[in-house]
Amino acid sequence: MLKDICFRDASELAILIRLKEISPVEVVRAHLERIGSVNPKINAIVTMIPGAMEKAREAEAAVMRGDSLGPLHGVPFTIKDCFDTRGVRTTRGSKLFADYVPLTDATAVERLKAAGGIDLGKTNLPEFAFWWETDNRLFGRTLNPWNPERTTGGSSGGEAAAIAAGLSPLGIGSDVGGSIRMPAHYCGVVGLKPTHGRIPLTGHFPETLLRFMHVGPLARSVADAALALKLMAGPDGKDWYALPVNPPDETRLEAGVKELRVGWMAEEGFGRVDAEVVATVARAATTLKDLGCRVEPVSIPGLVGRDWNTLSAALFSAEAWLYLDPLISGRHSELTSIMRERLSKRMQSLQDYLMAADAVEGLRRDLAEYFTGYDILLCPVSPVPAHPHNATELVIGGNVLPARHVVRTTAPFSLSGSPALSVPFRRNSEDLPIGVQLIGRHFDETSIFLAGTALEKAAGLGKRRPAV
Repeated sequence: MLKDICFRDASELAILIRLKEISPVEVVRAHLERIGSVNPKINAIVTMIPGAMEKAREAEAAVMRGDSLGPLHGVPFTIKDCFDTRGVRTTRGSKLFADYVPLTDATAVERLKAAGGIDLGKTNLPEFAFWWETDNRLFGRTLNPWNPERTTGGSSGGEAAAIAAGLSPLGIGSDVGGSIRMPAHYCGVVGLKPTHGRIPLTGHFPETLLRFMHVGPLARSVADAALALKLMAGPDGKDWYALPVNPPDETRLEAGVKELRVGWMAEEGFGRVDAEVVATVARAATTLKDLGCRVEPVSIPGLVGRDWNTLSAALFSAEAWLYLDPLISGRHSELTSIMRERLSKRMQSLQDYLMAADAVEGLRRDLAEYFTGYDILLCPVSPVPAHPHNATELVIGGNVLPARHVVRTTAPFSLSGSPALSVPFRRNSEDLPIGVQLIGRHFDETSIFLAGTALEKAAGLGKRRPAV
């Protein structure tokens, strides 16, 4: 019973609680017990939030009284440790903030709590959320529940691992270059980077690169990601990027995909991609075609012939250095070696920066043109499945590539602000998860939810659980 509770969807748990078929106390206790037994093996949750059982008892009393219940009433969730949590330390993965305790909750956290969710704990991340592997000097490395020798990705790696291992049914992550989608792909869960401006960034660290930064959910199903988006979306009066746009209707997920126009790219435009990843994207394309979508291979000028590793690095490194340098002044020795190395690489020239910014504008233009003829772009989430920890290079088809190549397929869509969904679809020959990425036009999460739900059902991976 314990394990069964811990691998149910958040939306399913909410329904069972509402129907009095299971109590919030049972749900929270089951997750706390699983955290106690499994988390020491994978190091996904780094700080527990006090009072979870008290909140569960209060939630149960509300059910028994017949009170009006929120959409997540009594359902636990976890939070990436770069979101402010009132009265609970928020380390941002760094020794520099080891004792930082915020006075308020981040907007996204506040909204899930207002929906009845019970905050369980904070999840691990790389220092300042600026790396593609989850490891830091405060808490150490997070291990992939499917294979502890493999990475969970970053920077929401602790969150993805927690959901995959049954420690949490739902989590809040963030994404500036792939930090929701890549960990979701590596750990076999669903990750949503909504359209830029959907969910306020208020209370998220770092407060830089905001025009590229996204807040979004990680979950066990597309339906849960859609529900979480609805609950967290909308302006809060504090984040000037957050727009007053109505969220998509998550009840439409069963509407089907017939006549959706889908273009797909597996390798062209992304450099080298693992053969099993290419085959997975092609299989997803065939599946959508068989379900009634209009599917064809495409080529997008803004992606083809451009190295988005180099271009994104030119923007991210320059702006991150400018923001972080005053914060770390005199404390460089406390940083991880990776962060010290990253901050030592300053922008080569203003021309490099402006050329990268101009390329982003070109990408946005080309994607806007693409979406006049298509509803969805289907492509890889990452060029590879979960790779070994601390990889300094990748070998794909006999070609040696820098480790940063892992963001080649995600970074462009953070820069464009497009909604992007990572959905687990197959397993590779080493039994590691492989996801596919669905990109939509701005503020059309509905189309990618529809396609994601269809692929989720076709994949039939819902019952797979890691051995931890």
